[in-house]
Order: sequence, then C-alpha cells, then structure tokens
Amino acid sequence: MSRKQAQTADSLPLVAIDLGSDSIRAMAARQLAPDLFQILGVEEHAQKFGNICVEQGIITQSSNAGFAIAEVLKLLANRIGLAYLPTAFVSLGGQSMQIVAVRSKRDQARKKEVTQQLLDDMEIECKEKIEARNPEAAVLGLVPSYFVLDGKEQDEIPTSDQRAIVVEAHYIAFFGRKAIESQLHKAFTQAGRSIEHAFVRPECLLSAFATCDGNHVLMNGCAVLDMGAQTTSLTVYKGGQYLANKVVPKGGYHITRMIEQQGLTFQTAEVLKKRFGSASSALVEKNVRLRVPAAPTAEVAELVITAEELADAIDIKLREILAPLLEELKNVEDRIQTLYITGGASMLNGMVEYLQQQTSVQVQYGAHDLLLHRDTEEKYLMPTYTSLVGTILLGQDYRDSHKNQLVPKPGFFARVKESTLDMFIDQ
Repeated sequence: MSRKQAQTADSLPLVAIDLGSDSIRAMAARQLAPDLFQILGVEEHAQKFGNICVEQGIITQSSNAGFAIAEVLKLLANRIGLAYLPTAFVSLGGQSMQIVAVRSKRDQARKKEVTQQLLDDMEIECKEKIEARNPEAAVLGLVPSYFVLDGKEQDEIPTSDQRAIVVEAHYIAFFGRKAIESQLHKAFTQAGRSIEHAFVRPECLLSAFATCDGNHVLMNGCAVLDMGAQTTSLTVYKGGQYLANKVVPKGGYHITRMIEQQGLTFQTAEVLKKRFGSASSALVEKNVRLRVPAAPTAEVAELVITAEELADAIDIKLREILAPLLEELKNVEDRIQTLYITGGASMLNGMVEYLQQQTSVQVQYGAHDLLLHRDTEEKYLMPTYTSLVGTILLGQDYRDSHKNQLVPKPGFFARVKESTLDMFIDQ
C-alpha cells in the first residue's frame, strides 16, 4: 500500500476494549474463518485506588481513562508487532442503561435496493427520536429486532440485493445517561484514538453465547446474569426481542468489602474471595481454617477464618445484590429456558448450584470457546474475556457490512500525546 493511500479499517486487526470497573482491557484478534478467531494479544490497565476512572460502567475521569486507553493500545500494538493501533471497538454498559422499542419507516417511491446507507439513515432517525423524547439520555446501541419489506416480515438484516418500495426497520434501543457516551468519546479523543463502533455489552455477550450454543437459544429464550466488579445486570432475550434489562450498582467489589469487615485489608479479602470463596456455606466442600494477616487497625496481628465463615459473609452481600434481579427473572421464567452467568464475580465456587436453587430455568456458564482457535491459552476462555470476544465477533460483522471504511487520523494534539506516552512507557 502506498504511503499516500488512506488506511482502511479492513487492513487492521480487530481490536476490542472493555472498560471495566476493575481494569481496562484491550484484545487484538484476526478472523480465521466465519465465527472463528485467533487472539493476537491482550493488554490490561488495572485501576488503582485513588485513581479510578471507570465506575459502574461510566467513565468518571476522562483524562485518566484516555491515558489508560492510549497505554493499553500502545502496549498491544507493541505486542503484536505494529507501530500503532488507531481505532477500536468498544462495549458499553452502565447503571442507568434501559431498553425501549423503536422503529423507522421509509417509502422509496419505487422498488429500489435496500442499501446500507438507507439502513444507517434509519438507525440515525431512531436514535434521534429517542433522544428527542429523553433530552437527558443518549442512545448507546440499537439492536435490530426485525425488518418489513413491502409488508413481508424478516428477522435478517436486508442485503443490497433485496429490493422494496416500503422499508420498515424495528430496533431495540439501549439508552442511558448522556455522560456514558460523552465521556467515552472525550476519553478516546484525549487518547488520540477513534471508536470504530460501539456496541452494548448485553449484545456482545448474547452474540457470543448464541454463536457457540446455536441461535435456537435466542428463539427459545434466555437470560444473561453479568456479574462485574461494580455492577450486576440481568438481560432477558427471546425470539428477536429484549424482554428486560435491569442493572444493580453493586458487584464483586462490594462482596470483597463485606469480607474486609471481618478485620482484613481489602487486598487480603480479595485473595480469600477468589481462592476460597463460595456462594454459600452449604456449598463449601471442606471447611478449612485460614490463618491470615489482620488489617493494621486490628488489635491482633492475624486472624483465623473458616471457609464457612467466609462463605457466610459472601452470602449476605450476594443475596442483597441478586434479590431484585431474581425477582425480575421470576417474571419471565415461563418464557425462557436458559440462564447464562458470566463476568469475573461469577467465578465464586458453587455459583451455578446457588442460582439453580432459586430458579426453574437451566443455569450454566456462558461459553465463548468455540469462537477461538483450539490453541488459545486457557485463561482467555474464562468469563472475564467473554465481552471482549463478543465485541470482536460483532466488530467483524460490522466490518463486513462497512467495507473499506477509512480510519480517522488523530490530529496534532493527539500525536503529541502519543509521543509523550511513548516516552513514559519506554522509561
């Protein structure tokens, strides 16, 4: 490619960013075959106390978030042997996210092809409709529900070889506080990068699970319980429709805080939760005694806590977090078949059994392993990475429908920031 030619997104690897409350992760991948990818590299920027830039799915400090995004993309580019990664796909979530149905209808006057430009314009119209009715909100994602071409309904997105006079597009819109969108774009601008496209996190997760288990799970109905560090959400989907989306502003971080109250430091409590924690004392296989250092403010140097005592502390906070979500689930149990659990906080011992005791639908971990090459490192098959892999999957679909899209070039300010970041990373 000539140096004077504009670079297209198709010439770059697929890059996804997950803005978690505990860390910001970036993944690069390439497509090997339809719905099969090879991970090229992953980098992570852990959030530190006193320097938190993402809370409950919302960027709270755009300058710090911009630095973290630039850092992980710079490290990721170095890892996979590229000079620069200018763009990324992003998944969005957040405490305030809600759903609503919306549609757009166009009369083309005569039978014409259904172009991608027409569909893009209809999406923009739907977005503007919702934001006009909700001035304090921003549309974070539009998920196609179904389409109607000259009175004939179809679930598939129309292709350019289809022709119609009247086109209807029906979407489910995810919307939330304006700060979610505005702070995201501000952070990427300060990072000197562009957003290739943003997807809502539930769509990324559902796409990964449906691709691995078969689209019949979507038609028969399923729910996703996404247990993050600072938010826990339930999304219910069936037959092309999102039936519910509810978010609780608490997660694994708050469980650790509950354990910390036993007289431990936060770091010790986190280690105990991950290594020995169970969803309830009834699920503890062996009630081991754990001798651990106490917090500096405690009157003793060390404490002894049993596995059952640890589980009891976890159970108290877990019930508080899950109560409103399980109540929502009960309203739709007769309409769905499967409850997928995912997210870092879902890795507590006995989570599947714990939830199975409280619902009549089948409970299982959501998997994304079939989307990855068989030589993929085992750690990337964990629930922590499902959102990233789902974003990669949707990113490839987006590129397939937006061929030869140009990569926006960062301006002078962005290039200066990149040079400054290079200097700090080298040091």
